[in-house]
Amino acid sequence: MSDNPWQSPETQAAAEEAAPQGILTALMIRYLKEASPWLRFIGVLGYIGAIFLVGSGLIMTIALLATGGADAGIGLAAVSTFMGLIYVVLGALAFFPARFTHGFGLKIRNYLASGAEKDLEDAFKSNKSLWKFSGIMAIVYLAFIPIGIGVAVIAAVSSIF
Repeated sequence: MSDNPWQSPETQAAAEEAAPQGILTALMIRYLKEASPWLRFIGVLGYIGAIFLVGSGLIMTIALLATGGADAGIGLAAVSTFMGLIYVVLGALAFFPARFTHGFGLKIRNYLASGAEKDLEDAFKSNKSLWKFSGIMAIVYLAFIPIGIGVAVIAAVSSIF
């Protein structure tokens, strides 16, 4: 595949067809076989973590809304509700890396059982999706750092005056 993402689809297809086709060595197969259960395990742990995040956020939000924040001031109730919703969003975001990791492990297992090249391609597609999602999330997190610093500076300056 070409390193240039702006090439036309026809140029990319021609480059892919001309790319050398290799085979998996016995050592590569062994590494895939050893990695597959771990990928599935980490994927399941990711699903569990995502469920806990979403569940905790929903419980926090619903409990606070159900009680009307009776024991908490209006500001604390709003912050707690906001934090509950943040947990739900983070849990939803945590689902995707778990899905891609678990899918990668499953598709490797399918390839090892069938030997079909399509199964191996599907496995590497899941792997690509995992790293693409992770890269996009890293960019988003990096974009929030200056925003957070700005908010902290504004809060610090406003507390002085």
